[in-house]
Amino acid sequence: MKILIASDAWMPQINGVVRVFETTAKLLEAMGHTVEVVGPDRFRTMPAPGYPEVRLAIAPGRVLAEIIESFRPDAIHVPVEGPIGLSARHYCRKHGIPFTTSFHTRFGEYFEKRVGIGGTAALGVQRWFHSAGAAIMVQTKTLETQLAEAGFANIRSWGRAVDTRFFRPMREEAGFDKDFLGLPGPIFLYLGRVSKEKNLEAFLDLDLPGSKVIVGDGPAAPALQKAYPQAHFLGYRTGEDLARHLSAADVFVFPSRFETFGLVVLEALACGTPVAAFPVPGPLDILGDSPVGVLGEDLRAGALAALRIDRAACRRFAEGFSWEACTREFEGNLVPIPQAVWALDAPDAA
Repeated sequence: MKILIASDAWMPQINGVVRVFETTAKLLEAMGHTVEVVGPDRFRTMPAPGYPEVRLAIAPGRVLAEIIESFRPDAIHVPVEGPIGLSARHYCRKHGIPFTTSFHTRFGEYFEKRVGIGGTAALGVQRWFHSAGAAIMVQTKTLETQLAEAGFANIRSWGRAVDTRFFRPMREEAGFDKDFLGLPGPIFLYLGRVSKEKNLEAFLDLDLPGSKVIVGDGPAAPALQKAYPQAHFLGYRTGEDLARHLSAADVFVFPSRFETFGLVVLEALACGTPVAAFPVPGPLDILGDSPVGVLGEDLRAGALAALRIDRAACRRFAEGFSWEACTREFEGNLVPIPQAVWALDAPDAA
């Protein structure tokens, strides 16, 4: 099958959505499919408002139409409500081509709770965007229920997993120095985007022993570094260095309240690092009542309690999440495009 993924979230961006589609594309190809990912790297771009490291495609419609018509996919997936996603949606609607979408960001909830306005409107825009597709893929049962109650239809499950070969408990490997950071322990670490919606103040304000470490970057970093000089901001880490930092941490603290899943929670667990988080969708769906993390409104108590969790149990828990099974689920959710569409003369560019 030839699968086209038109995504505003793609390399060289560093975030969970990109990691999901990078992994999914590789596994789909290993299964024998041909995958074409159309990201912002194919177009002229501009920085996203408030997120200069995220580039948005400028007027991608015509070029995107040419790519689609040249590739003639058997299925199209459109995951993100950005310029590329909107152009792909328009093209498919104009030419009667079925496509699927997936839900990755709680824009409505974020605007309502963090900005105080626009929550209903933002959710309405997302509902309009995804309702045009033949199916919307959702990561958790909690999110399925919430979206159904908000009027979303044609919801299908598409779980998440972690690459346990890459994210692994490196403390067990010969030559690994868990004190390579050179900081007083215990190490409480956050990994992810450094931005307002991640609620990092809830972590940085905690009275904890040892050291607080932030791995990642984003628009809130300069202000947070100034406000919390005692914390250690290490910027982005990639490759083996990323797994090394997760393995060196004693506890992974995840203060976000606006996640659709929280892939980094699984990545930390795969490295043997226990988790402390709020009892909100995402962490709650992953951890439930398992003994590998502590969920509660008292994040300080949770972080301290997590120090006593068995790291080997964290690893065993993460090993139960298979990317191969998730990719099969994604494959099964795709909606085939009738080949008669491409048998006709190439449609006009969008």
